[in-house]
Amino acid sequence: MPRRILLVLPSTTYRAAAFLRAARGLGLAVVVASEAPTSLATLRPDGELVIDLGDPGGAADRAATLAARSPIDAVVGVDEAAVVAAATIAERLGARASPPDAVRATRDKRALRRRLAAAGVAQPAFATWPDQVADASGVARTVGFPCVVKPVDQAGSRGVIRADGPAALRRAVARVLAMLEADRAAGRCRRLPDPPLLVEEFVAGPEVAVEGLVDRGRLRTLAVFDKPDPLDGPTFEETLYCTPSRLPAAVQRRVAATAQAAVHALGLTEGPVHAELRCPETGPVLLEVAARTIGGQCAEVLRFADGGSLERLVLRHALGDRPLVTRLAPGACGVLMLPIRRAGVVRGVVGLAAARREPGVDDVRLSVPIGQPLRPLPEGDRYLGFAFAHAPEPAAVEVALRRVRQLVRVRVSPPSAPGGGPARSRPVR
Repeated sequence: MPRRILLVLPSTTYRAAAFLRAARGLGLAVVVASEAPTSLATLRPDGELVIDLGDPGGAADRAATLAARSPIDAVVGVDEAAVVAAATIAERLGARASPPDAVRATRDKRALRRRLAAAGVAQPAFATWPDQVADASGVARTVGFPCVVKPVDQAGSRGVIRADGPAALRRAVARVLAMLEADRAAGRCRRLPDPPLLVEEFVAGPEVAVEGLVDRGRLRTLAVFDKPDPLDGPTFEETLYCTPSRLPAAVQRRVAATAQAAVHALGLTEGPVHAELRCPETGPVLLEVAARTIGGQCAEVLRFADGGSLERLVLRHALGDRPLVTRLAPGACGVLMLPIRRAGVVRGVVGLAAARREPGVDDVRLSVPIGQPLRPLPEGDRYLGFAFAHAPEPAAVEVALRRVRQLVRVRVSPPSAPGGGPARSRPVR
């Protein structure tokens, strides 16, 4: 009998296909847990589970009932919205995973900051709004300017805005609260978190991302990604990721040590981790920790020495397989997230074929189809697309991806022109 793995998949995830492909490659039987059934649900009643991701306890009850009929060997949460439910299910079934309380702290930036502070992990100064600070003078005293306003429960730079002074702070707070209220009114969340916002010190310096796998509390660093573009605000959409890092080896060791300290402070014991850090001259500063793999389709750029993917590695770890190959294949790789610059509707794309022919470029994919609406950050929650590149050295990867950004042009227009006539498209750079 093949081993059975439960994949907790939000309906909006980019990652379903990659994890399902990895599971098939390992010969696993897959149970998909999501918010809605697929058209095949009646044909495989023990292969699908409809759960409420916002009710982890209820999801665990449903999974336990299913496992009583058809045992489950491992549980993996795919994407940010699934990780708490997946950890709760894993705990109920006795599967390998981090404790739900530790995973829940990664989804609540207030809890994350407090745990890191208690453990002495380097991080920005912070305060919650409005219970700790509720005006510019309070922010100036506790955090200082420039500062960063962000929701306590969002991911992927959504709702993150820099404010350089009191007026900008007021605008940022109003804008993020309006975004959260629109989410609540549209049914995308049950209620606003209390308190809803975090205000943090803005930390200057190069930013890196750490992709890792926690094995019995020890963080195995899989990749350190440089982010070559300056990320200084006022919003913080991601653009370029390149690995291996070109930072000095001593700095990279301190980055890995800071990420390990954060994993320990949060109580994470098993599974993937994605961390974001700034590297000022005084040393690495922890910005974010997520109990999941890198977001979007970015993981597809990583190739391991055994030919496996990141998803394959995560599944094998969850199953307790040994040995695990965590060394990347030789060479450099990178990914470009094509940002959404203007709200509107996608009317056309030019330059894709030319971009795909660029030396070192593996593929360029759009994730927003023609005719679909676009909404830029900080209110938006997705990227226009992704480009992937490999080369012998990181500098060549960066050149290839910057060339893609120059070549790809997306025509965007409002849904309709004033007076009901045809909309006039404008290129998005």
